[in-house]
Amino acid sequence: MQLTLERTGDANRIRAYDVGSVTVNESVYRGVTVVTPDRIIEDWLQVAVHALETEHMRQLIALDAEILLLGTGRRQQFPEPRLLGEVIREGVGIEVMTTEAACRTYNVLLAEGRRVAAALFPIEE
Repeated sequence: MQLTLERTGDANRIRAYDVGSVTVNESVYRGVTVVTPDRIIEDWLQVAVHALETEHMRQLIALDAEILLLGTGRRQQFPEPRLLGEVIREGVGIEVMTTEAACRTYNVLLAEGRRVAAALFPIEE
């Protein structure tokens, strides 16, 4: 799905998403991709949502976002509750949603000037 153009300065903006890919600015990324306003981490993980571990969450916390979006593919899938608790204890808000919803929400929060990060698992067929 193509998303509409909105001015956000030089910040990374999600332009489109499709099965297996996400487009940030003018580049297409495959695999689990992490997007912040000033950083893109390509092929962040080679594990499924249910296999997330404490170290993975620490890496996301280190991005210094005020809110973290976890886009879990076509279906909303929750990691272990203890992992969500670790993020919250560090003072970071976390929302788990489909990747499609995470892409749209990321752009809205970015346009509001929020410090947002999105960890986007690919959309499966």
